[in-house]
Amino acid sequence: MSSLICCYCPSDTEEALILLEKYEGRDVLDARFRNDMLHIALATTAKVDVVVSWNFQHIVRLDKIHQFNGINLEFGYKPLAI
Repeated sequence: MSSLICCYCPSDTEEALILLEKYEGRDVLDARFRNDMLHIALATTAKVDVVVSWNFQHIVRLDKIHQFNGINLEFGYKPLAI
């Protein structure tokens, strides 16, 4: 079972920022919603199993979930359940 509390070290943050750049490069979300993409990147690199969100506009949308997970798989990460 995944821990509900994650501790980040600088290398985790750097890894998440690299993944964030992948999301941005594929225009998963508009640049105005960079923090939403960072949220997903941090969860992905922390190996979180599930992200629970009320953000139905930018995150909890089937098309966006497929885009995030497609990039995650392409770069060696597991898909997230959102």
